[in-house]
Amino acid sequence: MAAIGCGALTLLASTVLGCIDARAQDQKVEGQFDCLIQPKMVLKLGTSVPGLLSEVLADRGDVVKKGDVLARLESGVEQAAEALAKLRSENDATVRSSMAKLEFQRRKDERARQLRKSDSVTVAVADEAETGARVAEQELDEARVNLAMSKLELSRATEVLKQRTIRSPINGVVVERTLGPGEYVFDQSHIMTVSQIDPLNVEVYVPLGQFGKIRVGASAEVFPEEPVGGRYAATVTVVDQVFDAASGTIGVRLELPNPNYAIPAGLKCRVRLPGIG
Repeated sequence: MAAIGCGALTLLASTVLGCIDARAQDQKVEGQFDCLIQPKMVLKLGTSVPGLLSEVLADRGDVVKKGDVLARLESGVEQAAEALAKLRSENDATVRSSMAKLEFQRRKDERARQLRKSDSVTVAVADEAETGARVAEQELDEARVNLAMSKLELSRATEVLKQRTIRSPINGVVVERTLGPGEYVFDQSHIMTVSQIDPLNVEVYVPLGQFGKIRVGASAEVFPEEPVGGRYAATVTVVDQVFDAASGTIGVRLELPNPNYAIPAGLKCRVRLPGIG
């Protein structure tokens, strides 16, 4: 038998070690799948009414809270309309004068009734007093209705004015601003884009053979790529019921909490689902 040289032994040992390392690596990633970290939602914010932008209060990279004012449209006409409607809604003079008139007509009707018992007044006079009281009641009802309508007009004017203010519907980060002060905005355009990154969505596709093994509510571990790195807990929120026949995979979505915005969206990652391999 030919002797084996030192170089051959070294090569053989390296090959064996390499196989062991590869096998260990395969075991290390068992149950892990490639994934992508994405925003919970991405919203392109616009306006339901056209107009000129008077100010834009947020720019790319700004962190915004739900309800924060992001932009305003020119609203001088709407502000004047709201002020007029408010003045009308607070003017109850007609109601007060109608109430005073009604009280007078009721007293007059009551006197006519008493005098009628002793035939001191004619039937026509008593009838006129009674009719006057009824008319006064109707006038008071009409005054109250008009005041209520004025308050509704104020509500309408206030809502119209609110449409001139663009607020953030979510907590998130501004990723794009497309328009600035002085530019015209209409219902088909958008002013800026806001992304919600707390929580994040983790999208992963697993082989069809894993169907039935992954359930909504199951826990998982997410490993973002460098330079973020680390290990984070996530929860399965969606398991698609429609498969991708072309790739032979099932779509799964996980929710990844990100309260401090430590994890940026758009990262590749690996996800480990316990019990899945």
